[in-house]
Amino acid sequence: MYKPFQKYLEQALFETFELTPSPIPLGLDRNVSERGRSPATIQSWCYRSPEMRKIRYTYIDAGEAAQVFNGVLYPNPCYDAPVLGIDFLSFGKKKILVVMDFQPLFRDEAYLAKYIEPMGEMYDRYGDLAQNLGMKFYDANQYFSKYLLFAKTDEATVASRVFPAFQDYVQSYIQLIKQAEPNHSPASVERIVAAQKAYDQYSAERDPAHGLFTSYFGAEWADRFLYEFLFEDAVQLAASH
Repeated sequence: MYKPFQKYLEQALFETFELTPSPIPLGLDRNVSERGRSPATIQSWCYRSPEMRKIRYTYIDAGEAAQVFNGVLYPNPCYDAPVLGIDFLSFGKKKILVVMDFQPLFRDEAYLAKYIEPMGEMYDRYGDLAQNLGMKFYDANQYFSKYLLFAKTDEATVASRVFPAFQDYVQSYIQLIKQAEPNHSPASVERIVAAQKAYDQYSAERDPAHGLFTSYFGAEWADRFLYEFLFEDAVQLAASH
């Protein structure tokens, strides 16, 4: 279901940035599960560029049982820009959840005015995909903007509305990064590095996908995938299962 999304993201990134593959820890780049009714394949990609510290995305294909496309784009710490977060999940044709946002690293007014407020016009075009759903695992006031797209939807809407919204958000984010002013001062870079690490820690501790990874690929692999790849700057404080 989300292969066109992956293809579009890759094309947009490769056309814009000089991407270099980043190594993925051994055994985490791809896995196949025979558990459950449908075999599940998980595959991940990771890149970096002068502008982007880490670009990573993952596709889970379990046939009609599950289709998942997840990605996070982290700017180089010389930019204080938000992180781009993408999460599209389909469990059968009736249980579909889409999440997409420029995820702010800071909450001060100047930062939000600079990076988040310009999203308003684009967001208004996709009001049907901003359903103000309750967040079960996350605090909506932390690492989410008020222009978050978050919706339960159906297969037809994924093609007709979610895909155009995805294209808009990706292109807008690319433009944001291209226009961002670098700040190489050690204090600024240190502040951004700390903020991105805090984002990883927060995300790893709350990511509901850990249960999905465990169900298909086992707890040990799921823990490694979460802490060694998805959120590699997070510290695993205790067994997460």
